Amino acid sequence: MYYFASDVHLGLEYGTETPADRERFFIRWLDEVAPDAEAIFLVGDIFDFWFEYKRVVPKGHTRLLGKFSELTDRGVRIHFFTGNHDKWAREYLATECGVTMHHGPATLDLYGKRVFIAHGDTEGKRGGILTRLMQYAFHARWVRRAFSALVHPNQAIRFGHWWSGQSRKRKSVRHGFRGMDEQQVGFALKYLAAGHDIDYFVFGHIHCAEELALTDRSRIIFLGEWIERPTYAVMDPQTRRIALRAYPK
Repeated sequence: MYYFASDVHLGLEYGTETPADRERFFIRWLDEVAPDAEAIFLVGDIFDFWFEYKRVVPKGHTRLLGKFSELTDRGVRIHFFTGNHDKWAREYLATECGVTMHHGPATLDLYGKRVFIAHGDTEGKRGGILTRLMQYAFHARWVRRAFSALVHPNQAIRFGHWWSGQSRKRKSVRHGFRGMDEQQVGFALKYLAAGHDIDYFVFGHIHCAEELALTDRSRIIFLGEWIERPTYAVMDPQTRRIALRAYPK
């Protein structure tokens, strides 16, 4: 089995649930799927904020980091795709926890199907000059190095949590699904039209658990979120289909 999840936002304070509650809940899911998992794909925004210095990582998340290490030591492959909230995760998770890092989209052959996986924050992104500048800043290595050199970890992490909190205040957890008007759908259609052979597109980011047919053979899967309505996807080796499932609290 292949398993997919995104947008857990560990560290976020929301409602009556504590960050530790959500962390324990997500680890319970990892424990349940690990026995028959050929790989687990974590498709962005697993952390609500993560900035990684060369010798410093954010305080907390010890339960999850320990679980990553335990599972990879047992031979369970974990693929970690960075999202817009954990874009600056670098090599700590790989070297210390054994996960495979992806700093951009990946196209993989899974049970004979071509699967395009990405968080989805940049695919088909619409926006003006400010949006494009922010995307450049998040991806530019020199910006990350300058930030590391000039900003003390205490200030950086305080700013990161403030920024994340402001983002959550501006928009609700839930997102009204726009179907064919979603930016990732437009990206996928153009990608197919350019001649790329893809059976499944798998995205996070928009906090909707949805499946949509793009062509007779190509589908797009949105993984949902783990803040209010936890959902994930599973790919079965017999059917070779990717299906969404709810994970009850």
